[in-house]
Amino acid sequence: MAAGRVPRGRLVRGSRVGRLVAGQAVRGVGTRLSMIGRPDEARQILAERSALQAAQQMVTVLGGMKGAAMKLGQMLSVLDVDLVPESHRELFRVKLAELRDRAPEVPFRAMRKVIEGDLGPMSRVFADFDEVPVAAASIGQVYRARLHNGRMVAVKVKYPGVDEAVQADMRNLQLFAKLWRSVLPSAADAAVLEEIARNIGSELDYLREARTQHAVASRFHDHPFITVPDSIGEHCAHHVLVTDFVEGKSFQEIQALPGTDRDRIGELIYRFYINSIFSDYEFCGDPHPGNILLHRDGRLAFVDFGLYHRINPADAEFERASLLAAGEHRAWDLYQAWVGRGIIDRDAGVTPQECLEYVWAASGWHLLDEEIAITPELATGAVVLAVDPRAAEFRGVRHQRLPAEHVFSRRADLFTFAALGQLETTNNWHRLAREWLYGEPPATDIGRATARWRAGRLWGPPSRC
Repeated sequence: MAAGRVPRGRLVRGSRVGRLVAGQAVRGVGTRLSMIGRPDEARQILAERSALQAAQQMVTVLGGMKGAAMKLGQMLSVLDVDLVPESHRELFRVKLAELRDRAPEVPFRAMRKVIEGDLGPMSRVFADFDEVPVAAASIGQVYRARLHNGRMVAVKVKYPGVDEAVQADMRNLQLFAKLWRSVLPSAADAAVLEEIARNIGSELDYLREARTQHAVASRFHDHPFITVPDSIGEHCAHHVLVTDFVEGKSFQEIQALPGTDRDRIGELIYRFYINSIFSDYEFCGDPHPGNILLHRDGRLAFVDFGLYHRINPADAEFERASLLAAGEHRAWDLYQAWVGRGIIDRDAGVTPQECLEYVWAASGWHLLDEEIAITPELATGAVVLAVDPRAAEFRGVRHQRLPAEHVFSRRADLFTFAALGQLETTNNWHRLAREWLYGEPPATDIGRATARWRAGRLWGPPSRC
């Protein structure tokens, strides 16, 4: 296979996933790790050779495929590496980094052909162009450049052949379903797969992403604490996305800041990714450490809007009502709502109490009215608890139907929690949640300043990019 290209064909890419499915079926990777507060036990289970081999194989196969497969594999990068036995920790750290923002690089000569195929000679658009990528995403690489007017820009370029590769991944969804069926049975539902395919496939549409990013950047352009770099439409094309460059600290550098700074940033992350679901009915579906930067002007910057999602207000209200019922311990109301929605089969033997306890396990950080320090261990436990098929707790709930319309909002919630765990930040998250749970006024200085900013703007209906 030529260097710098992504395997495209359904048979080539399908055979890789097929071998991965077969290997996992033999080894049984779904070992229970949902033991928050018991890292020694988790570490002992991870030390089993079969689990390590399967996890390593998953990272290697998905990382090598890039495209949609790599996007799915990125969830591994939010796990707490310290739970891995010390002898294997560095291997996992390197592998997970590859799935995050330091993915294997495609030679620039191959990427240059993509750029010039869309924009023409590079010298016509860029006065300077650094050929060393500053970041790598699941479907492309990001470079720093300067336009002829002096504007510093980030240039996101698709990997050669990645469009065909992702389309092949989408045609192989049934193979992926075999993986997911052993991990999260409800994710194998046809409607869920269609929703995943639609959203992951939309990441290929850089022109759509440019329009979305421009709309979100316009919305936040004078926000006191948050900024979104604008896209530069005249230089965006099917395979190239040009946006303002964010000068500032990476997430890794943010992690080294004092606790009070990280707590402040944690609140902003929560507000950007979670509040928007219920206040604007649209949200970024890819909360990830690689998409969060601290601008040199002190505002928190968010990038990557390929997985931008809109939720029907009625669906958002259903999620809010479910969380309210759980938070107020109205187990029967929650159960009835889920039965009515088709989430729970009344004859499946799932009890109202199980539904209540499942919501508290998955989303209790929004509901518990006290300070919670979100650690990597806590976040890892939440992620694994949500997908571990061997855990006795909630097995019946996880085998029920996951409505397609809630796939990405729940993903955004879980991955926000995971990102906050990487940041090791503390807050009373329930006090932040009460703004969208109960419509209460903000309880924090950041919330009050944001409310004043919002009141001063002419907020129309959510944009339709």
